[in-house]
Amino acid sequence: MKIAEAKKKVKELRQKLQYYAKLYYDEDSPAISDFEYDMMMNELKNLEREFPELIDEDSLTQKVGGTVKEGFEKVEHEVPLQSLQDIFSFEELEEFKTRVEKSAKEYEIDKLKFIVETKIDGLSVALEYKNGEFVRGATRGNGQVGEDITKNLETIKHIPKKLKENINITVRGEVFIGKKEFEKMNEQREILEQPLFANARNAAAGSLRQLDSKITASRPLDIFVFNVQKIENKEFNSHYEELLYLEKLGFNVVPVRIPCNTIEESIEAIKKIGEDREELSFGIDGAVIKVDDLYLRQKMGTTAKTPRWAIAYKYPPEQKQTKLIDIICQVGRTGAITPMAILEPVKVAGSTISKTTLHNEDFIKEKGLKIGDTVVIQKAGDVIPEVVEVKAQKRTGKEKNFVMPTKCPVCGAEAIREEGEVAIRCTGIECPAKSLRTIIHFCSREAMNIDGLGYKIIEQLIEKKLINNIADIYTLSLEGIASLKKNGTKFAANLADAINKSKQNDLYRLITALGIRHIGTRSAKILARKYKTMDNLMNANIEDLSMVEDIGEITAKSIYNFFKSEQTIDLINKLKESGVNMTAQEDENVDNRFENNTFVLTGSLEKYTRQEASDIIEKLGGKVSGSVSKKTSYVLAGQDAGSKLTKAQNLGIAIISEEEFENMIK
Repeated sequence: MKIAEAKKKVKELRQKLQYYAKLYYDEDSPAISDFEYDMMMNELKNLEREFPELIDEDSLTQKVGGTVKEGFEKVEHEVPLQSLQDIFSFEELEEFKTRVEKSAKEYEIDKLKFIVETKIDGLSVALEYKNGEFVRGATRGNGQVGEDITKNLETIKHIPKKLKENINITVRGEVFIGKKEFEKMNEQREILEQPLFANARNAAAGSLRQLDSKITASRPLDIFVFNVQKIENKEFNSHYEELLYLEKLGFNVVPVRIPCNTIEESIEAIKKIGEDREELSFGIDGAVIKVDDLYLRQKMGTTAKTPRWAIAYKYPPEQKQTKLIDIICQVGRTGAITPMAILEPVKVAGSTISKTTLHNEDFIKEKGLKIGDTVVIQKAGDVIPEVVEVKAQKRTGKEKNFVMPTKCPVCGAEAIREEGEVAIRCTGIECPAKSLRTIIHFCSREAMNIDGLGYKIIEQLIEKKLINNIADIYTLSLEGIASLKKNGTKFAANLADAINKSKQNDLYRLITALGIRHIGTRSAKILARKYKTMDNLMNANIEDLSMVEDIGEITAKSIYNFFKSEQTIDLINKLKESGVNMTAQEDENVDNRFENNTFVLTGSLEKYTRQEASDIIEKLGGKVSGSVSKKTSYVLAGQDAGSKLTKAQNLGIAIISEEEFENMIK
């Protein structure tokens, strides 16, 4: 490759890496896999090695990615939190061995020892203790300067507030979310229709870098400590000795640490970790090989970015061929019907794979999958296995095309794919597969607002088979509710009162609670005002519904089809029998002062939740939008307002404070 061509390629790689690093480190929202990023970085390193005149101090090969997030105090690390040099083959490990042996010989160290540890897939932090008391914690940031996240770290139970010795020490650890905890957290987010986290690492990073420590406290964060950064009045000879001392102090120390006498033993340790990583309760993205002798470490020193005495081995994604025996469909808790590949069992990256998701109908078409195909399965690190490609040349002619179902495989209700969506969904409101999701939405604050019936209580009621669907809420007994808690009599009485109170709700709340696709609170209010009763709404035709304000053709079809479903009719009849109100309540004092005005809310309000502020605006005839445009009338800006505020300023839209909003609604 000529220098001009190399220069162009280096510039392209640096721009891409800067973009992906910003998403990964600063926004905790990766756009590509770790392996793809590593391969891109490796290509850049090789080019810089071949053309050293192209090396730039601002290149990500020369520094740690990550910046300090606005809203956090900066912390300058007394001892830099460096990253590690990544390698992808055992041949590269031989180069590391040569470097270490050369240094050992130079400083007359006869016996080399190494420690091989798991490379935890999380967010690196420094914990500072004075006289044994936890005084400050910070993120790695760019290695030199991080973010003060002390309050957030204090919410993690495995970070001791007081050590077992009164010592001044700074340690380094990795905050992570365990595999099972991550799955449970994403499952809850899916049910609550919140964006899913891409992976456990970014979930941990996003949770730890919250400006509100209450959010951090609600996340299942954990930590492993793996290094002494600085310590006063105490000396160690080896890294292994340090780790034992950290345990003695009360830290949760990295559990997988294998002492090795040679690089050959280190290779065997790496292989062993790779074979066993499926059994680990936490995710890893490689193994770390460290020189154990602290004197030799000191003499070997560091580069601007990485220590010379340690290296990280990244496990390559392993691929295997197997047979696609069948494709079955599973119904998720939001009603999405997901095709699953049933595979001839094959061992990939340490675990036996017999099934994996095929995501959606489009994925199957893009890959050209047929039942009976020979397919390539890949599993990189600890991610979910995926079908990479089809070996079409191995087809025999007996393969079968797969067709997505038109009926829900669980309840038999119609399954539809709406325009602009990739998922096919069950339309049945009484479908057992999505009962938890539908009941949670039904009871939520913006819907029937049943105080006390939150996620965990509803989950318990379903597990104990006290309820199966929405209608069962209104047949709950005091004894059944009380059984959920020790001495639960008062809790049961309060919840029973809240359930009975919900029967008197306005019709719009019931319409919202039914979870009709495309129908939110505002549309529900419009429908309630227009049709007055549930029966009138259920009998409306598509043409009539299309004429209603803000109800387009797609939404009209969604409403019509929903109310023609046997499951919906059955539910409404049960709710009527339980005494749930089916009529719109007349608003005696109509105040439309915000009519023809659209509001956008951004930032944190002190006196109102976003839902409360939205309800007030809509009650006064206004609209609430999620995005700023030229049609926006006002932007209500609270603390830590973000890009919406900036866009409003650029467009010259009126920006109001919470105090100004209160004056407008008096």
